[in-house]
Formats: sequence, C-alpha cells, structure tokens
Amino acid sequence: MGRAEARRAQRQAERKGGIRRFLTWRKLLGTAFGVILLGMGAFAVLYVVVDVPEGNPKMELQANVYKYADGSLLARTGEVNREIVSLAEVPKEVQDTFVAAENKSFYNDHGVDLKGTARGLLNTVSGKGKQGGSTITQQYVKNYYLDQDQTVTRKLKELVISLKVDQKKTKKEILAGYINTSYFGRGAWGIQAAAQAYYGVDAKDLDVSQGAYLAALLQAPSQYDWAVAGPNGKRLVKARWAYTLDNMVEEGWLDAGKRKGLTFPVPRDPKPLDGTSGQKGYIVDAARKAVLKETGLSDDQFDRGGWTITVNIDKKKQRQLEKSVEAKLLDKLDPEKRKLDQDIQAGAVSVNPKTGAVVALYGGRGQNVHWTSNATRADFQPASTFKPVILAAALDNESKTQNGERITANTRYDGTSKRPVVGSDIAFAPENEDDQNYGQVTVQTAMNKSINSAFAQMGVDVGMDKVMKTAGRLGMDVEKLEAVPAQTLGSMGASPLQMAGVYATLDNHGKKVTPQIVKSAVHQGDAQLDLPDAVGDQVISRQAADSVTSVLTGVVDDGTARVSVRNAEGLQRREIAGKTGTSDDNKSAWFTGYTPDLVTSVGLFGEAAFDRTGDDGKKIKKYSQVTLKGAGGGGRVNGGGFPAEIWADYMAHSLGTPKKFDLDTDMGAAVSPPPASHSPSPSTSPSEDPTPSHSPSSQAPSSEPPPVSESPQSSPPASPSGDTSGEPDPDPSADPGPSASVGLPDLGGNSNKRPDDDGAMPR
Repeated sequence: MGRAEARRAQRQAERKGGIRRFLTWRKLLGTAFGVILLGMGAFAVLYVVVDVPEGNPKMELQANVYKYADGSLLARTGEVNREIVSLAEVPKEVQDTFVAAENKSFYNDHGVDLKGTARGLLNTVSGKGKQGGSTITQQYVKNYYLDQDQTVTRKLKELVISLKVDQKKTKKEILAGYINTSYFGRGAWGIQAAAQAYYGVDAKDLDVSQGAYLAALLQAPSQYDWAVAGPNGKRLVKARWAYTLDNMVEEGWLDAGKRKGLTFPVPRDPKPLDGTSGQKGYIVDAARKAVLKETGLSDDQFDRGGWTITVNIDKKKQRQLEKSVEAKLLDKLDPEKRKLDQDIQAGAVSVNPKTGAVVALYGGRGQNVHWTSNATRADFQPASTFKPVILAAALDNESKTQNGERITANTRYDGTSKRPVVGSDIAFAPENEDDQNYGQVTVQTAMNKSINSAFAQMGVDVGMDKVMKTAGRLGMDVEKLEAVPAQTLGSMGASPLQMAGVYATLDNHGKKVTPQIVKSAVHQGDAQLDLPDAVGDQVISRQAADSVTSVLTGVVDDGTARVSVRNAEGLQRREIAGKTGTSDDNKSAWFTGYTPDLVTSVGLFGEAAFDRTGDDGKKIKKYSQVTLKGAGGGGRVNGGGFPAEIWADYMAHSLGTPKKFDLDTDMGAAVSPPPASHSPSPSTSPSEDPTPSHSPSSQAPSSEPPPVSESPQSSPPASPSGDTSGEPDPDPSADPGPSASVGLPDLGGNSNKRPDDDGAMPR
C-alpha cells in the first residue's frame, strides 16, 4: 500500500470512529425517549385543550313518521330519513353483528385503536387516502361530533374525543349512537330507516342474518347495495356478511349450528321513500297541525323530527273514499272538453260517531296539484246542511211559533217563496229553489224538500242568537258571526270536517263529537302526548238530537236524497239520515249523512282553476269562488247529485252489519206520527226554506231525484189548499189556508236573494 492510500484509510477510520462516538446507543435511546416524552406532552396538552364538542345537529335530525290506525306506515317526512331507536328496540344478536363486523374488542377497549389510528395517520400523511382501522367509538365520534375530513388534525381530535367519550358514556350508549348515526345507503340514516329500506320491517323485527347484511353495508353502502352491486360487489358483500357471522361464532355470540343454517338474506328492491303524494299529504298536514296545536311547538321545532304519529285513518275506508270520488265524480269530468270542469274541488270526511275518529279524509287532487285541503277548508257555505241545526235549536230550546205553538216535526209553516219573516227586526224574505211556492207544509216536509222560507221563519221563532249558540255547541265556528235571519240559509263558512262533527253529535244522541285525526303521538324518548277527548258532554238534549235524526231519515226516504242515496245499491235496507245542500249561485253542493255507526260529509266547491273573463265580462281571478253549474255536462249541481252519489258509493262499500238508530223520540219520519193537529198555525208561522232559486230557467242535474210528495208517515194531511206535492201552488191567493200569510205586515226587503241552500228537489 502506498503512503497516500494509507493516509486515506486512516482518515476513513477516524471518521467512522467519530460517527460511532456521536451516535452511541445511549444517545439514540435518549433521543427516542425525548421524542416520546415530547409526543406524550403534546398529547397531554391536546387532551386538556380538546373538549368533547356539542353534537352535530344534523345527526339529530330525524324523520317524522306517520302511521295508519293499524300501525302500517303512512308516510315519512323531514330532511333526513332517520328514526332514532333505543338499543332495547334492536335484538341483541343484531347489535352483535355490528360489533363483530367493525370492532370485536369494542366491549373491552377504551374507545381507540392505537395501531389502526397510527396506520391511518401514516396513510393520510403519505397521501394514500382514507383508511379504516377505527373503533366503533371512533366512528361514532366521527359521525356525531366531527366530520368526514381526512386530516391529521381531525384524526388527532378523533383520538382524544374518543377516549373522553368512552369515559363519559356506556358502551350501550355508544353503540346506540353509532347505529343511529351511520349511513346505510338508499337514503337511510340509522338502523330503523335501513331496516325499512332493505327489508321493509322495523329494526325490532330484524333477524341476525339481515342484521349481518346491514352491518356489512357500512363498509361500502353504494358498492354493497345488492340491487345495484356488480358481480364483484355482490361477492365482496357476501364475504363480509359471512365474515361477520363467523366472528360472532368465534366470540360466542352465535351458535355454530345456527350459523350453518343461515342463508344470505337478499334485500328487497329499492322503493321510493314514503312521501306525501295523493291524499297522504292532506292527512299528514291535518295530523301535523293537530300535534302543533296540542304541544305549542313551532314549525321548526316539530320539523326537527323524532315524532311517531298514528292517525285514526282506516286504510281500507280511505282507499274506498278515494275510489268513490274517482268513480262518481272525476271520471265524469272532462277538463279538456269543458274548462269549467277544472273548477270543481271535492272534499270529504268520514267519522266514527262513537269515538270521534276520522277514519277517512279526501282533501283534493293531491297537494302537488291543489295545496289547500278541501276537507278542512271553511270558506264555502254549507247551505241547507245547516237546516238540521235550526231544527235542533228549536227542539232543544222547546221553542214556539209566533202563535205560541210548540215546534215539532208536525208543526206547519207557510212555504211560500219570498215570504217575509215575521218577528224580526231585520227584514228578510228568502226565495225558495226555483221560486217555488209550497203552501202549508209540515216541518218534516220542509226538511225533505229543503224549503228556505219555512226555516227562515223557524230561525226567527227560535231566536237567531239561540240558533247560533246551538251551532257553536255542535261544533261550527260561528262565534264571530252576526245572529241574523240570513244565517238560516247556511251563509256562513264551514268545512266537511266541521259538518261531519255536527252530524256526528246528532248521531251520538247530542253528546259533543269533535272529529280527531290523531290517534296517538309520541316524541323520541318522551311520554305519549295527552290528547283531548274526542267525545265530550251533552250539548243538546238526547230527545232533540234523536228527533232531528228521525226527521233527517225523511230526506233520504222521501226527499232530496232519495234517488242518489235511498235507491243506491247496498243501501236500500239501511237506516240513513242526511241532508243535501246547495249554496248561493251554486258555488258549493253538499251531502252530509249518517248511519248508526258512520258519518260522512261530502262537499263540492267551485274554485277558479285559472284567471279568466266571465260571461258577464268581469275578471275572474284564480282561486276565487265560482259556480258549479254546468260541471259534468249537466245543469245546476245540487247536493243530491255528485255529493250524494259519492257518499252512497263510499258508504255502501264501507259499512258493516246493518244497524238501527236507537232513537228517543216520538216525532219525525223514522217513527209513527202522533195524531195530526188541526189547530191553525199562527199567521206568522215560518215558511220552509229549500234552496234559494238561482234562476227560473236553471236546471238541476238529471242525477237528482224528482219532486216528491210529503210522506204520509212523516206529517199530517195537508190542509185543503196546502201544497205538498213539491210543485208551486197554482193559486196561493185563492184560499190562504190555516197558516197563510194573509194580513202580514209589510216588512219590506222581500226581494232578498240569499245563499241558495240545496233545498230544491233535483229535477
């Protein structure tokens, strides 16, 4: 070796020795220990600084769930399809599937997986993307307290918060939070929504095999959804499913023999979320408003979700009501041929008079087409369906005519059209339907033929203040209305829901019935909402209520509802009471009727479907009230037409075994009448009020019944000149008869044309 080479070798040896002296094992150990201490210190500072934050409000959002009376699902509403359930509502084996799939050591760890977290941190720093390895606690923390960002800072926070959450909460609370905040695909957040989305059952009804599939889904919800997964995705999810069950056997959570017998539970095909299409929207809206009224919650508070609301709607009756409206009205309309057919709006409510339960509701053609519910709107006149209220007030108050005669079903009134009422400070002379004169008729006949002039006088005889008080007690919203004679024609507003309640109270022998849409309501973790009683106190005497019912059977047997209701298939042998109604200018038409066990109110309303110019050149704005006349290709739309036909079809398919009215009365068409009274009625006796005429030439739909004579079973024989045929009196002045209006003082105002009740016999 040369001298130069020797020097180089010596310098290299010296350098190596220096490195060895500098990097001794002690120094290396000390450095590593220092780094560890520094990390521990930093983590200690981080542990002190980082608190458990408030939970993510979005993870607390839930759907509000609505169910039919039988418990089946009606609809889900809300921003998030989630229904939080307690762990007790999830079978233990199903709980264990999530632990077996995600974190076998869950029940024994301290909330973190240091190796998995370290691996995740390294992968994040090196840019390898999202990596697993987290515990159930960490995944719950990520869902509920943090976000899905993959950063070093977020990972460190997750670690600290997970340790603290594990100390503050029980394993059951953490597991419940995890399965309720996790996303399962198909728009389903949480295990309850997932159970419904994939298997159509509640979480409490899942079996272990189904639970294992849902647990497997969490690894890749989109890729593992059986309905859309490719061959590889299906292979992977089946392997994950099997892995989950095998882990359960290994941990002693599942019997090995049972495991061998399990087969892969193929989920059902995806279905649209249960929203508020069709009639569901109207039902949900009515139930929502009822809960808000009882709780005092704001819209925002309620819409945070968590409510499970069961309605009284009977699924079969609901479907039948929809079919009946379709068959008896909508199928007969031709909006393309007759634009006015677009103006017809139908609403209906059916109530159990014994319980007050709203068992069916029709609100319109769907909220996406017509937002306002025609079942609950109260802006159209109930017309002659108000007449039974007047009679109820007369009977309950034991009222008398102007001559002091007690008002009963057999009391005679002058049915002359435009006859001025007597005894009122306000002049009023209502017109009968088609300006018909009926002469002397009994109250029974006046109800059968819906004679306006008779009931206008009866209202004055009773006292309009008493009539309106009775209306309020029966359930109508009349508190702010004037007690004037014009109200006898049903000129106030009312909804099918209100009228169903009024008639249900009559059906229930005078005990107040308030229709109730909600059967039960409970918020997550709270006690069931305390709902008011649907059936209340006696608001009119039983005798008064039963007498009105008895009289109303005559409307069906011999009056304006005879053709559409009494002659309807399936109803001939049933006891039925009811009343038709047609408002001023034919803007609304009604039939509200009942049997001993079911009350249904059907209303048709004329509402302009678009802006236009009327035949008279006046502008008609969209949503304004318009006439129904001509709809369906006919003339005037009376209550005995479309409304009664819908009612009859629905009731014929919805009633059970025929029942008889249990009536405590000796008057009306349903009982044998007492001997006829021949004492003349006072000259001021009320004149019956069918529907005010619209125009002499107006024609009722051909579907309505022809004029009928007064039933011999419902009233005494007519006086010699009394008209009981339903046709105008040929010469009323020739022989006034016992209650004619000869000698009546001139009250003026005899040309009043008031809201048209349906009175007129359909022709």
